[in-house]
Amino acid sequence: MNDEADGSPESEGSQSPSDPPRAPDEPASVRPRLDPARAAAARRALRHPAPQVVDTRRYQRLIGLFGLLLVIVISVSFLTTRGPGTAGVPAGKRLPLFAAPLADSTFNGPANLNPACTTARHDPRALNICLLVKRAPLVLVFFVTSSSGCEQQVDALQRVSKEAGLAPAQFAAVAVRTSHADAARAVRQHHWTIPVAYDVDGRVGAAYGVEVCPIVELARRGGIVARRLIGQHWASAAALAPEVRQLVHGAGA
Repeated sequence: MNDEADGSPESEGSQSPSDPPRAPDEPASVRPRLDPARAAAARRALRHPAPQVVDTRRYQRLIGLFGLLLVIVISVSFLTTRGPGTAGVPAGKRLPLFAAPLADSTFNGPANLNPACTTARHDPRALNICLLVKRAPLVLVFFVTSSSGCEQQVDALQRVSKEAGLAPAQFAAVAVRTSHADAARAVRQHHWTIPVAYDVDGRVGAAYGVEVCPIVELARRGGIVARRLIGQHWASAAALAPEVRQLVHGAGA
């Protein structure tokens, strides 16, 4: 019995009933031998796994979204705390006086916020607001030369100044934080004939609270503001002309 058992197929490493059948010529399974170099590399990989590659695109999108949200919050905060009506001089207030160099003159330098209000001491190369409002109502535009939309406001003012029946209204514009050369170039390119001054260091703009452009100040004779117009809506002669007529023919004169 023992000899039969020792010589049975099971004792020679044959398949168990649960193993899949093996072809007659299929050798018995042999554990593969690893190449020593590969084995060493595998052991090193286990000890020092390669760092994972981080996809930064998700973080870039999050940073962009955060930046956009921050801009929105700052804009809303600015509008709710200051309001768009804080720019410029509101109706009922007096225009701050100044004399600023004219763009088409040889006068170089900053504006004077305490100008002499007499013709005897006036330099004709400067725009003197004090002298203008002493004589008649004034339509004064603030703009920047880096904005074509703001320059359109001066174009509209130029066209309105040629309209019949608006005398004795006076028209002028000030380029805020603009060099003499840039202001003169804008005058030449647009063929403006109304007085255009430049505010090289922004002191006039600060006195008037110019935070946006364009801004139009319509002042009665004497310098009291009748109305303040802000925004691109007024950068057309069709929209601006009725306001100037009201200033001249109404209680504004």
